[in-house]
Amino acid sequence: MRIEMWSDIICPICGVTQHRLRNAVAEFEHGDEVEVIHRSFQVHPGIPPEGITQTQLSRNAGMTVAQMEAILRPVEISAEAEGFGDYHAIDRTLGPTDLTHELLAYATDQGKHHEAWVGMFKAHFGTNRQLWTLKQLVEFAGEIGLDQDEARAVLKSRRYRRQVEDEQARAQQMGAHGTPFIVIDGKYGIGGGVDTPALVRAMDRVWAEARPALSMPFGEGDQCGVGGGCAS
Repeated sequence: MRIEMWSDIICPICGVTQHRLRNAVAEFEHGDEVEVIHRSFQVHPGIPPEGITQTQLSRNAGMTVAQMEAILRPVEISAEAEGFGDYHAIDRTLGPTDLTHELLAYATDQGKHHEAWVGMFKAHFGTNRQLWTLKQLVEFAGEIGLDQDEARAVLKSRRYRRQVEDEQARAQQMGAHGTPFIVIDGKYGIGGGVDTPALVRAMDRVWAEARPALSMPFGEGDQCGVGGGCAS
């Protein structure tokens, strides 16, 4: 089973959803046969490079502070209750993540896919770490074992820009209007954040539909097993 999750590293619902997805795979009966792949989807490309607080971003979108807190405070509480640790969805600064996604694409090519994605979510929401400038990203690259000089050169060249744009375009072609957006086996979509039990149920359903159990209407007789033993 292949699960693709489109998200942005600054999307607060994405941060908790990727944590739930990891928990769901661990709970799923066939979790060892599940491949999780993170995909890029930039939700706030117009943020100034110096960054903006979540409060100001919400106000710019026409929300009051009370409305913002009514949406994001439960996300913080749920994330912390479900084992993420400290979760800062409100008290944080956001920035443009075009280079961020390009570093994630480079990290994937270098065999650091999960270290990069999970590490960034943990750093941003766990400690309000800013990860979008060249300097910030090169420092992070070194922390997960990537060559910093090569990472800097890759980001300056914009080598992965088209790949990141294509990933977002693919999600939008499948009907995604925002993040998170999850697709199981290329044809079953989940738009928005859902809890761990819902993710497990989705995996159970897809697994059952793709691999239906054989009906035994006439019962079973004596059998010889794979190991050579026979029994009634």
